[in-house]
Amino acid sequence: MTEENKTTAEETAEEVKETEAAEDEVTEATPETQAGSEEVEETKEKKLFGKKKKDKKDEKDEKIEELTDRVKRQMAEFENFRKRTEKEKAGMYAVGAKDVIEKILPVVDNFERGLDVAEDKEDPFVQGMEKIYKQFLTALDGMGVKAIEAVGNEFNPDFHNAVMHVEDETVGENIVVEEFQKGYMYKDSVVRHSMVKVAN
Repeated sequence: MTEENKTTAEETAEEVKETEAAEDEVTEATPETQAGSEEVEETKEKKLFGKKKKDKKDEKDEKIEELTDRVKRQMAEFENFRKRTEKEKAGMYAVGAKDVIEKILPVVDNFERGLDVAEDKEDPFVQGMEKIYKQFLTALDGMGVKAIEAVGNEFNPDFHNAVMHVEDETVGENIVVEEFQKGYMYKDSVVRHSMVKVAN
């Protein structure tokens, strides 16, 4: 082996040693680098998980709010339905009651006519009829049925039905002077208008 070849071999051997040393350094540094990378990845995952958790929490809160709002709306709708149903029931009851009262009123009229023409007021039969008539009126009064006041009051088209007019200077103008048929009210509504004669 020549001197020149020997030098080249020595240089090559040194280069190989340097390369191996460098590789060893890289190999030694790799676990630390890997550990650092894992920490970074773990932090990223934690942040991502935290964000997902927060998003889920926000989504859950929104869902709860939406369901609460829906329940409140349904409760309000039910309350309105209940009130409307009660009002309709009360209205139906009033209509039914007025219909029955209208059918009973002619019977009351006939009682009054019969008692008016009775000659002997002391007759036990007449007295019995008067008691039944009073009982009838008491029952009607208990139901909320009242007779409309007419004679001596000012004519009111809401309560009175004028079928005749008379010139009478002894009473004021537009005053009811005679009642031909009694009018009745059921609570606040008119069942039958009074049939009256009015002074001009």
